[in-house]
Amino acid sequence: MNASKNIRPAQRPPVLARKQQRAILTRMQLTGAARRIFAASGFELSSVEEIAAAAGKTRGAFYANFKDKEDVFFAIFEEDLARDRKQVTLHLSEASSREERIRGLALHLREVMKDRPRMLLALEFKLYAIRHPRRQKRLADLHSSMCARCMEADLDRLLPEFAAAGPLGKRTQSAQIGTILDGLALNCMFDAGCLNEEQVLGMIQAILRVVLAV
Repeated sequence: MNASKNIRPAQRPPVLARKQQRAILTRMQLTGAARRIFAASGFELSSVEEIAAAAGKTRGAFYANFKDKEDVFFAIFEEDLARDRKQVTLHLSEASSREERIRGLALHLREVMKDRPRMLLALEFKLYAIRHPRRQKRLADLHSSMCARCMEADLDRLLPEFAAAGPLGKRTQSAQIGTILDGLALNCMFDAGCLNEEQVLGMIQAILRVVLAV
């Protein structure tokens, strides 16, 4: 007799739930390993095999979850944006003036900039895209569309100065903010102690006043 016939339908969902939990855990382990490998070795020099081994998984497990290294980068990026949404809401929800909103957003961006592995990964990926011109526009467009999809609704609600800009204006604003963030992070990592936290915060606030001047 087929043993599966003895399993009542009510018993199957827990088995399915455990499989789903294992799949989620495997994906989390792979993205966590990719963060570490990318930060240590650089995006381009890292391999799928390294990522899988660091996660304690097989190469097949990697490809069951991700198409390639670019795909796992965007999965990491999406995780970071989801965390950003919560932090942006925390910093901006009680701001009642333009200056308070600018300071709240600047505080959040300063915390992002202090996340060394995250900033290294972002810089590495942009350099990778620049080195591969045929992929650059597609990667830049995908990067921008993910930012818009994950963040725009919250920023439109919490930051009227951002909501007033059209789609192109929002992309320009995001690029301007990214420019100061990348530059500050790179120089602070290169020459630790060249700027203190208050100086960094002041510079971010200054660029935000210009970017969000509507």
